[in-house]
Amino acid sequence: MGNTDVLNLDDDTVSGSNWITENNVQHFLSQTTKTTRKPYCGYTQQILSKREQVEQELLLAAIQWPKPPDGKIAFAQSTDPTHSDFVIVKPSRFFKVGDQLEVLVRMKDFQGKPKQYGGDYLQARIHSPGLKAGAAGRIVDCHNGLYKVFFTLLWPGEVKVSVSLVHPSEAIQVLLRLREERPDRVYFKSSFKSGRYSETTECNVCLPGGIPVCNFTDLYTGEPWFCYKPRKLSCASRISHAKGGYLKGLLTQEESLFFQSDVNIKRPILSSGPDSVIVKPKAFTDSSSMDRAEDPTVSPSGYYYEDQWRSRTHWIHNFNKSDDITECLQGKVIHLFGDSTIRQWFEYLTTFVPDLVEFNLGSPKNVGPFMSVDLKHNILLKFRCHGPPIRFSTVFSSELRYIANELNSIVGGRNTVVAITIWSHFSTFPVEVYIRRLRNIRRAVVQLLDRSPKTVIVIRTANVQELGPEVSLFNSDWYSFQLDSVMRKMFSGIAVHFVDAWEMSVAHYLPHNLHPNEIIVKNQIDAFLSYVCPLQT
Repeated sequence: MGNTDVLNLDDDTVSGSNWITENNVQHFLSQTTKTTRKPYCGYTQQILSKREQVEQELLLAAIQWPKPPDGKIAFAQSTDPTHSDFVIVKPSRFFKVGDQLEVLVRMKDFQGKPKQYGGDYLQARIHSPGLKAGAAGRIVDCHNGLYKVFFTLLWPGEVKVSVSLVHPSEAIQVLLRLREERPDRVYFKSSFKSGRYSETTECNVCLPGGIPVCNFTDLYTGEPWFCYKPRKLSCASRISHAKGGYLKGLLTQEESLFFQSDVNIKRPILSSGPDSVIVKPKAFTDSSSMDRAEDPTVSPSGYYYEDQWRSRTHWIHNFNKSDDITECLQGKVIHLFGDSTIRQWFEYLTTFVPDLVEFNLGSPKNVGPFMSVDLKHNILLKFRCHGPPIRFSTVFSSELRYIANELNSIVGGRNTVVAITIWSHFSTFPVEVYIRRLRNIRRAVVQLLDRSPKTVIVIRTANVQELGPEVSLFNSDWYSFQLDSVMRKMFSGIAVHFVDAWEMSVAHYLPHNLHPNEIIVKNQIDAFLSYVCPLQT
């Protein structure tokens, strides 16, 4: 009996699910009310250990979203940002740096009637335009049409509050339905080729049955991927993967009313009274605020001041000169894994550092893999996209690799730096698909840190983006927010660092963009390099 216990502990350590306590496991086993969910394709065959099962349940429970009352809700009864308003609680009281500011948001429908239930998705920030200062707020749903927003006042001066409705609760219900019922709404394709003959078929994490398929499930991670079998060619003749397209006509006429650009997608909610407060400086400088541990679930994680991001958990050094970056990265290999939002890091560093020269690997533009080399200072910078699902145009089959497998082939050590981001391409799938991917990556991260503890591993979070009626159905910030919450929970308590691209995009004054503007990327890079080369204090 004793031996099996030891093995179990080992599994847990390797899996990295340390954030789950033994109590959670016991509590879960004694509970019979599990969230019942439609099993999704290959995910029915997922064989999870007790602990993995518990973790998945806890994660799904943590991101459960409040539902409107049953029955259809007419558009007129849905949330109207124009009729809604917010008030600052005690706006004229004496505020000093470090204080909390509370804001009450009151939701109304298109007839001006107060909403009686929650579930709206909001974003909020405080900012001082003259100082180019800004920070994100923490939103609490009171489930009765009222929302509380909490801000930490982090700089002195006049501080203005902005709140926006990203989606009404009625729209979120549609997004939930699509995520569960229409994971096929983005589809993919692969080309198969033998000699001069080629065929293209549709691919996905899961395909409706009845037609023969090629099973491209990864042997090491067990990540599922399927393509319809070509008529004349073998499955082994697959040469490339690409984005197929986006399905149209997903919404009923009534549902589409909940997704209107100038009406209820990312619309400001205005204040019915003062919308700013005056903040006085602290009487003395408090340096102890810096030495708290890095916790990816704490908000706000930082703030902008004079367009520079200041983290609340670690000192950020501004790498304003290319020489500073060269000095930091000298003798190092930097692996960037993920989607186009971390490809931006590759592009920024290659452009900004003159000695870092891209080596032409003949890869497709925007797809990669890419590599830049500085022979003089012995720096190697690499970018590679994550495995499918990925909505890139043409990735060669031989370059379709899973991050977990790539991590397993890295020796690691103090001259190895790894940065990972993975979120945007998972927004059209049930959350289990994402949890599975992160479980595999996390296991590889834990093993890499176990064999080479000095390896620096950084995770770049998701970020917000511009939304319209179309984009919302595939890539809404709400989907990203849900996935990002899962990622932060799954990687808490592991020796990785976080670049909070989410708050860095919410807190900034520039319009939201899937690929944030260069000034925001520069701040992400400064945060990233400050982990690689911490200031010797």
